[in-house]
Amino acid sequence: MLILASASPRRRELLAAAGLECRVDAAHVDETPAPAEAPAVYAERLACAKAAAVAVRWPHNPVLGADTVVIVDGEILGKPADAKDAARMLRRISGRSHIVMTAVAIAWRGVIRSSIESTEVWVNVLTDAEIAAYVASGEPMDKAGAYAIQGLASRFIPRIAGSYGNVVGLPMTTVLRLLSTYDGSYPESYSSYTES
Repeated sequence: MLILASASPRRRELLAAAGLECRVDAAHVDETPAPAEAPAVYAERLACAKAAAVAVRWPHNPVLGADTVVIVDGEILGKPADAKDAARMLRRISGRSHIVMTAVAIAWRGVIRSSIESTEVWVNVLTDAEIAAYVASGEPMDKAGAYAIQGLASRFIPRIAGSYGNVVGLPMTTVLRLLSTYDGSYPESYSSYTES
């Protein structure tokens, strides 16, 4: 059984949709970026740290760690600290594109393997009223970049280039590809899974 080192219900749902049974054992690691740390390095470091921390408790199971960041002009937009911070992030992504990057790490059999998926997301110009209403909904508060593409924010997003699952928080083709590198222990049918 796969162990998910994340409390994210969205990641659990994506795994279930791909036919992967998992057990949740959330990792608790320091998510403070290092000085001048590049977004890709930061995301991959956290994904690996989460997988490694939980793998200690599950030595015989594959452990999946992941970290998603939103990047605008080289700045990492993580989860908002409060409503004011959420509104600031939404103003940053309004009327332009940004990059959503998810690093995925699998710790299993004493080895950690990782990969990064990037997706470009376009957001309509948001009015102050739209931002205030969306923040008041509460949806942005635990989301990187202060929005959920699969939720109310879907009305603000006209298009993406890349993996939709990546923007939700877990690129399943990447997860399944990494799992398949550990000697083919997962069914062959998983290797042909493709995201819509």
